Amino acid sequence: MEPAPGAGSSPGPQDRAPAPAAPPGQRPAAPPEPAPSLGEPPAGPGAAGEALAALTAFGRRLLVLVPVYLAGALGLSVGFVLVGLALYLGWRRVRDGKERRLRVARLLLDDEERLTAQTLYLSHRELPAWVSFPDVEKVEWLNKIVAQVWPFLGQYMEKLLAETVAPAVRGSNPHLQTFTFTRVELGEKPLRILGVKVHPGQNKQQILLDMNISYVGDIQIDVEVKKYFCKAGVKGMQLHGVLRVILEPLIGDIPIVGAVSMFFIRRPTLDINWTGMTNLLDIPGLSSLSDTMIMDSISAFLVLPNRLLVPLVPDLQDVAQLRSPLPRGIIRIHLLAARGLSSKDKYVKGLIEGKSDPYAIVRVGTQTFCSRVIDEELNPQWGETYEVIVHEVPGQEVEVEVFDKDPDKDDFLGRMKLDVGKVLQAGVLDEWFPLQGGQGQVHLKLEWLSLLPDADKLEQVLQWNRGVSSRPEPPSAAILVVYLDRAQDLPLKKGNKEPNPMVQLSVQDVTRESKAVYNTNSPVWEEAFRFFLQDPQRQELDVQVKDDSRAVTLGALTLPLARLLTASELTLDQWFQLSGSGPGSRLYMKVVMRILYLDSSEVRFPAATGASDLDRESPQPGSSVDAPPRPRHTTPDSHFGTENVLRIHVLEAQDLIAKDRFLGGLVKGKSDPYVKLKLAGRSLRSRVVREDLNPRWNEVFEVIVTSIPGQELGVEVFDKDLDKDDFLGRCKVSLTAVLNSGFLDEWLTLEDVPSGRLHLRLERLTPRPVAAELEEVLQVNSLIQTQKSGELAAALLSVYLERAEDLPLRKGTKPPSPYATITVGEASHKTKTVPQTAAPIWDECASFLIRKPNTESLEVQVRGEGAGALGSLSLPLSELLGAEQLCVDRWFALNNGQGQVLLRAQLGILVSQHSGVEAHSHSHSSSSVSEELESWGGLPHATSSAPELRQRLTHGDSPPEAPAGPLGQVKLTVWYYSEDRKLIGIVHSCRSLRQNGRDPPDPYVSLLLHPDRSRGSKRKTSQKKRTLNPEFNERFEWELPLEEALRRKLEVSVKSGPSFMSRERELLGKVQLDLAETDLSQGAAQWYDLTDDKDKGSS
Repeated sequence: MEPAPGAGSSPGPQDRAPAPAAPPGQRPAAPPEPAPSLGEPPAGPGAAGEALAALTAFGRRLLVLVPVYLAGALGLSVGFVLVGLALYLGWRRVRDGKERRLRVARLLLDDEERLTAQTLYLSHRELPAWVSFPDVEKVEWLNKIVAQVWPFLGQYMEKLLAETVAPAVRGSNPHLQTFTFTRVELGEKPLRILGVKVHPGQNKQQILLDMNISYVGDIQIDVEVKKYFCKAGVKGMQLHGVLRVILEPLIGDIPIVGAVSMFFIRRPTLDINWTGMTNLLDIPGLSSLSDTMIMDSISAFLVLPNRLLVPLVPDLQDVAQLRSPLPRGIIRIHLLAARGLSSKDKYVKGLIEGKSDPYAIVRVGTQTFCSRVIDEELNPQWGETYEVIVHEVPGQEVEVEVFDKDPDKDDFLGRMKLDVGKVLQAGVLDEWFPLQGGQGQVHLKLEWLSLLPDADKLEQVLQWNRGVSSRPEPPSAAILVVYLDRAQDLPLKKGNKEPNPMVQLSVQDVTRESKAVYNTNSPVWEEAFRFFLQDPQRQELDVQVKDDSRAVTLGALTLPLARLLTASELTLDQWFQLSGSGPGSRLYMKVVMRILYLDSSEVRFPAATGASDLDRESPQPGSSVDAPPRPRHTTPDSHFGTENVLRIHVLEAQDLIAKDRFLGGLVKGKSDPYVKLKLAGRSLRSRVVREDLNPRWNEVFEVIVTSIPGQELGVEVFDKDLDKDDFLGRCKVSLTAVLNSGFLDEWLTLEDVPSGRLHLRLERLTPRPVAAELEEVLQVNSLIQTQKSGELAAALLSVYLERAEDLPLRKGTKPPSPYATITVGEASHKTKTVPQTAAPIWDECASFLIRKPNTESLEVQVRGEGAGALGSLSLPLSELLGAEQLCVDRWFALNNGQGQVLLRAQLGILVSQHSGVEAHSHSHSSSSVSEELESWGGLPHATSSAPELRQRLTHGDSPPEAPAGPLGQVKLTVWYYSEDRKLIGIVHSCRSLRQNGRDPPDPYVSLLLHPDRSRGSKRKTSQKKRTLNPEFNERFEWELPLEEALRRKLEVSVKSGPSFMSRERELLGKVQLDLAETDLSQGAAQWYDLTDDKDKGSS
């Protein structure tokens, strides 16, 4: 075989590739070193280096197996190894991605530099100025200067970090006393300025520049805490953003510019590559979190409203004003509504398209607000108001993003952006804005509020703000800016130690905190704080100077803001003496107030302040400072009052599996089954039936449900045990068919078990606004109610609490943070807490099951967070029964004499169309009872139609005017429930009982089935005190077959309990009913005359 060409010989000169030509303007590259021939032996050090590298690579691969070995030695499962491997792979992927992005960004910058060098310079002459962009100009000359200065800037940064930052870090915490910077290198890649935009004509005393900066650098900073052998650092970083540079004030002396201010208008984007221990922050999930935390720190230093000020001349006046200037204005943003939003919710694995649950995020700079979520709506109505501070015009933007709320990740629906300069020009801007990145529009009303340096228009603003319904915060009348400069001669801590002072500033319930200055009693803060004021005439500024532990107070100050209203230009710039401090302790602050005023032709301010309520409710066009009409009625959404009630009847089960074992499993027992239901976020549980594989529960549960598609009723059966309950099967029922048809009665096969089935009956009850049906419903409920279940609901109450007004203030001046509790019986609903307002808007709904509408009441308690009760309201539900459509919708006064609430309460009667009573009128159960009655010689006409039954139930007292006998009457219902195989007796009441002595009797009713006189068949009602017309309404059951019941006689005795003078029970009268002669299928209430022992009762 012939060798390949060139094999075994070194290439000749003609075989070598020519060296690449150097680009224009650069020196040619040096010729490459000749490669050693293949026949020459390798150098000694090179061979040793290769061997060492191979051993190192082999050692690293062995280290990979160490965690596996340790897991096996410690007896850990394979899951620990897999979790660790997954974390490592995720960390490696994120880290490689960061390094790849840095390489790509560096190559991009290199290409841009080479392209700029080739295009911007031609024959070493600069192209004409018209080639540059009209707004943003390229400044390559400035980039060259920065590149030249970059190494020296690195030396300055190293000196700054080592001599200033490191000592401050060491002094901030005793655990960081060995903190040091071990390496500070800015790298070879300098900061680049991609463009500069100059804003002329903004202010004659300043120069305004916007610099688009981009830094993709190979910076390397390493730190070490020697005490804990902890090393960390940064190797590589990206930073992109728009930096605003303001040169002001301009002076008539060298250097012409008094100071330079720098800040980012919006948060820049940041990407950091960590080293050392901090490379753990590259683990997925922690990577974005760490970058966000670093970005928050940068924002607190260099993003509006914070700025970096560099004075260029000594003794510069108004340094605080330059560092934190007054805002340019305030924008009041009314987030009104949206329309045409895209649908994001899907049901049944995407087969059914739902709607969306939209909410909006409003953002201006670092100020962010989130609206409430509107469920199931593509055209939401928010009606919320926010106030934002505007620092720079132009530059800042109003940004609104709309999302669909989901349990996992919220879906993006669109965004809009608007420069605040347009709001400044318009004064009031009320428009529908299209959403970018989605579909639909958002309706905003934006108002520019000017800052007035005098209090002449304060009364006008306050008057109109009182008539504004604003949520979630009341409208502001003024803004307060506090420039915290410095303090002197603060008291020392125990042991004559220097304090670490910080300041807490509070206006009402809003508190701001300054930074802590370490180890000094004369700190310098130079910080600014801003507060919105609702009523400057009554509010106060509370200042607390504390040690950084917050446990020791170094001094305090309370400043009534009314002092500013009489000061020149609403400003106080002076020393303030601290109370509770040293004799010479004082604080220097500059406190500035500005009145918020909407100067627009649309605004109509009143000429007088004594308008009547009718005038205040008249609509007026204009802005939010106009008095809107006070709503007379609530405005709930379309879903209010559309709930239904699902009545779940758990009847019985068959062929359940046996889980109980005795004597170590040698003896097979049965099970102690019970049923657990899950629906609409609620969990319900039946009673336990002991030792039965064919249990019969006969329990009824009621749940409020909505018409949301895809709902399911989850049913599980368990065997009750002492330790852990055993699983006996499960099944699911889709509510779609039940909500559509209204009724479902089925045997359901239990899943995940060998055998077993469950009998359920489900009925949808739709509330009806008809009070005439209430008595019938109460009667039917008393008949079908089981002893094992609670009392059945007769109605559904829906309550919508919209707002309150004129709530009492805290300490006479501070608005409370109110919330409301709505209670009916033992059920209650607590609303959200609305902070700092006497006119909260809750906009919340609640629904309650009502058992006895005639006697129950709706209770509303309004309380303040930390302030106690603000007022309460009690609304008897009987008032709803007399209202039109069983609904009231109006303002209700609270019982404390101050404050009102606007609510809507509506009642719906729950009429069952498939109750057991009505079924007896037309079903086979009724027929079977009638047949058996006929076979036993009973009545020939035992059945009746549903209308006749309703008439009997409604007019069961008929004839109501029949005279009572000499001993009085008792009202009874006797009925046989064939489905449960039970005889049911209901004692309703007695009337016109006989009074033998001076005092009325203490009656009760005793029931006994003959001929059995045992205690097992005896029943007795509760005892009523001193009355001739007692009301009982008590139900009793006897479990026996129908043929046995027809052989019995029911003896009903009305007796008076023992008195103080006698222990004997006095017989007031009795009734004896022959059940073979009684129509047990009717279930109608009747009055029976009481007789003595010798007579028989008649009806």
